Amino acid sequence: MNDEKLENSIMGKIKSGQVKLKSKYVFLAEKLGLGTAFTLSVLLSVLFFNLILFYLKETDNLKYLSFGKFGIFAFLESFPYLLVIVFIVLIALSGYLLTKSDVSYKKPFGYLAIGMVVLIMIFGGILTYTNLGQKFEREARKGNESVRAFLPLSESRNNGIAGVVSEKGEDYLIIQTPQGLRRIETKGVEDISDIEKDQFIIAVGEGDKFNFKVIKIKIADKKDMPSINRGIDLKFGDFKEKDIKFLPPELLQFDEVEKTCIKECFDLNNGPDTCFKKCHK
Repeated sequence: MNDEKLENSIMGKIKSGQVKLKSKYVFLAEKLGLGTAFTLSVLLSVLFFNLILFYLKETDNLKYLSFGKFGIFAFLESFPYLLVIVFIVLIALSGYLLTKSDVSYKKPFGYLAIGMVVLIMIFGGILTYTNLGQKFEREARKGNESVRAFLPLSESRNNGIAGVVSEKGEDYLIIQTPQGLRRIETKGVEDISDIEKDQFIIAVGEGDKFNFKVIKIKIADKKDMPSINRGIDLKFGDFKEKDIKFLPPELLQFDEVEKTCIKECFDLNNGPDTCFKKCHK
């Protein structure tokens, strides 16, 4: 088929409606829409990668692995699953949009995909030197549900705990955590004699927000977990110079009946040991 016959064939299909032409403005709009979607997905990928690095670097999550097999459950419990899942989805979406672009026809997709992922990681890493992660952390601490879903900072761990020792008693410690005061049982735990008041500790064990039995415990440097330390400061900042018995019941992680009992006990100027033994079953 020569060029004239080919041209006549195409024109015939256009006139019959078999082939529809799009204006250059439609093509431009589609190109801009694809480019905008790709740019947005890449920027979100950078943000989520940054938040993953921030969470792993500044919270207690990775620190539980130092306990070996005893810390596995605490690590899994505190891992930011939703952050990682959304990041993977965004990477996949960015790759898919890349295949639809003109660039993918000019260079091998594999090289483009690798380059895209590397750039996302580089820019995400650079953002860790800003206070962006801390801004999201503050929103999570304030109760912003959309942020709390991605940064699991507000819930007590059932298999791990990190915080400042507020009081040491026989076979128990009272710990300041970002969620409030928490009483943990230390009976039979090795090296507990090394633990002193005001030290920053991390421990693994089992229980719930009311009862926690320690299996292993370590003295830690609060600089290794700055997010935990900021959460404690936010929770207890107004009471640092006061005795523990003056802390309001809402800072204690017990049910309403126990809180009422503890408040009444504190009002009688009884010490924390007496009040916890009396009110906490």
